[in-house]
Amino acid sequence: MTDPLVGKLVDGRYEVVSRIARGGMATVYLAIDRRLDRDVALKVMHGHLAEGAAGSAFISRFRREARSAARLTHPGLVAVYDQGIDGETSYLTMEYIDGGNLRRLLTEEGPLTVDDALRILEDVLDALAAAHRSQLVHRDIKPENVLLALDGRVKVADFGLARAVTEVTSTTTGTVLGTVAYLAPELVARGVSDARTDVYATGILLFELLTGRQPFTGETPIQVAFQHVNSQVPGPSVFVPWLPAEIDDLVTSLAAREPDDRPVDAGAALTLVRRTRRGLDAVTLARRADRALLPEPPDDTPEQDDDAVTTPSPPRAVGVPLDPDATAVIELDPHGSTVALPIGAALLEAAGLPAADERAPRRHRIRFFLGALAAIAVVAAVLLYVFVGPGAYTTVPNVVGQQKATALTSLRSDGLKPTENDIFDDATAGTVVATTPGPSGRIHKGGAVVVAVSKGPDLVAVPDSLVGSMQADAKAALEKVGLRDAYAPGKHYSDTAAIGSVLATDQKAGAEVKRGSAVTLTLSDGPEPLTIFSVIGASQDQAQSDLTNAGLKMVVGPPAYSDVFAAGAVMSQDPAPGTAGHRTQTVTVVISQGPEMVVVPDVTGQKVDKAQATLEALGLKVVRQTSPFGSLNNRVWQQSVAPNQSVPKNTTTITLTVI
Repeated sequence: MTDPLVGKLVDGRYEVVSRIARGGMATVYLAIDRRLDRDVALKVMHGHLAEGAAGSAFISRFRREARSAARLTHPGLVAVYDQGIDGETSYLTMEYIDGGNLRRLLTEEGPLTVDDALRILEDVLDALAAAHRSQLVHRDIKPENVLLALDGRVKVADFGLARAVTEVTSTTTGTVLGTVAYLAPELVARGVSDARTDVYATGILLFELLTGRQPFTGETPIQVAFQHVNSQVPGPSVFVPWLPAEIDDLVTSLAAREPDDRPVDAGAALTLVRRTRRGLDAVTLARRADRALLPEPPDDTPEQDDDAVTTPSPPRAVGVPLDPDATAVIELDPHGSTVALPIGAALLEAAGLPAADERAPRRHRIRFFLGALAAIAVVAAVLLYVFVGPGAYTTVPNVVGQQKATALTSLRSDGLKPTENDIFDDATAGTVVATTPGPSGRIHKGGAVVVAVSKGPDLVAVPDSLVGSMQADAKAALEKVGLRDAYAPGKHYSDTAAIGSVLATDQKAGAEVKRGSAVTLTLSDGPEPLTIFSVIGASQDQAQSDLTNAGLKMVVGPPAYSDVFAAGAVMSQDPAPGTAGHRTQTVTVVISQGPEMVVVPDVTGQKVDKAQATLEALGLKVVRQTSPFGSLNNRVWQQSVAPNQSVPKNTTTITLTVI
């Protein structure tokens, strides 16, 4: 309510409605684009970034990054609409996303399920891949910059902003801007970044989504940065033992200390994540780690000076990152604040030299960094001895394939501290299948080595009653015990099994198979299709035999008279010949009784017209002829068929002789 921009019109177009968040680089507002009548997120850069000799350089780089981000079109990236300057206000307008962010989800729900964590990471990497294809690097991937829309979409925000500021600060003050928990080693040590820097941050992000904590913690940002530079990110199973080796391999690959050991860009990382996800069983994908005691989000506090800003927690549906650019100075914000970190400061920390206090006035910073650069030269020899010299490090012996007892003894004899982690593996139970660090990896003497020991394959029993069940029920039964369903190719017809029911499996009920493996189901396609053929004219017995041999069923309908078909012959059928059908289908036939018979009445002596009408009413045909004596009174003298005889209806002709 006290923000001077709230209620103002920026650049004659954007009406500021409310402030959403404030950080070290910018303040974000909800605004209405009056020209297009839509909600937008308005990011206003802090004025101090444009001050002094570096100000014009920042403005130039900020515009360039904004133009590059605006060219990116991907459903997983927050769209950049516009950028400009209104007086002393440098601003950026972006797509407004109604929802929350990943940091809030972690705070409220703790670690995610393996499936949700991998799915979200796939969406993030898919968006980053589009940027990397355009040679653009985000440089500040963290939960605050991953937005979760109410409709389920995952959006990556704040593209290029940290990079724009860092390009200026790295050349003028020797600092790199970023979130220390996610900074790649090369960025901390040398101030350089490429697509692999984003990949490193996604590896840290996945670690946090799975475990509810970050891999490296410390009392100061320098301490955390030191660990990024000098330590390999551990596998998340160190904290969540049931996580499989595939997840450890994925995280340690994405967050490898050396850039060359990581996937080359987000596209390659996405392929690796998808392959890992496909290889996990449904039970593992549905599990989540027990919720750890996560830090509470920061309380609302008044605005600080430009060099030390904390950010109040916004409401859930804000559509922008929570604490998008908050700058922390000395105290490490567990929620992932952005820090201005001296390049190489982690190396100075290793030598016991003080790191810069970002809360010091700007005039003291230049003096400090000049002194720090001189100190680097002084301590170079010390650093070489401490980190490279003899005695500080040793290598991890290769104990993979050995029995547990032998391996632990070997590690202890080398002065290392082994920690056992039992996992399922195809190797014989009790065999060491991996170590962290790996064989020949460099480690401080007395350091801890995590030893993964096989418990043998993770076997489960194939459920009973799969055969005869419907496909959906069989699939559910397999997933319940951690197995996958697969299907035999081709058509499988059955006269008795319903379409979609299981005819057979490639594993017997009760057989023990490896968790996550597939059981092949043979599904019924129902009775085999055929074309209905004709049995019309055949005797009833012959028709029955022909239909039965073809797998069809015959039903005899009510009999009927026929002037065409002899008694006992099939006179009609349903379905008609030529109709598409299938085995076990029923064919209804009608058996002929032959022609219908009538009794001829005696019409002699009757008037010929009346006699003819009587006969025709019975279905008989009538022919008249005159007697040899002529027609005297027009009466019937004789009839060709004697009275009381039975004759076929419709086909019998009677000749009447008229006198």
